[in-house]
Amino acid sequence: MESNRETIRVVYLEPGRLARTIEIGAELADLQRAVGGLIEPYYPFEEPVCIVCNDEGKFNGMWPNRAVRNEDGRIEDIIFGPFFICDCSTENFGSLSEEQLKRYSEQFRYSG
Repeated sequence: MESNRETIRVVYLEPGRLARTIEIGAELADLQRAVGGLIEPYYPFEEPVCIVCNDEGKFNGMWPNRAVRNEDGRIEDIIFGPFFICDCSTENFGSLSEEQLKRYSEQFRYSG
């Protein structure tokens, strides 16, 4: 049985675990499942790539996950709970390129 369900390749990050590349469904329910609740896009990067995290992760008891740093290495924000990094160059979230998957996996490799 073949599925027509669209998936996207993202860098997925969970508290206490290494960053990894996974495929997730592109439907809203799939995106929400990946972050454990309502989604919120966050745009800290120069290129059209975003972080998709739990809208209430800082307030609903989720564990701290990763720091987002500026060009000077200063912490700009801390993401709580699981999140993923994806392409946001169109109105729908999309897959990262192979180069972006590698770069963001390395940049956010470790939790903390």
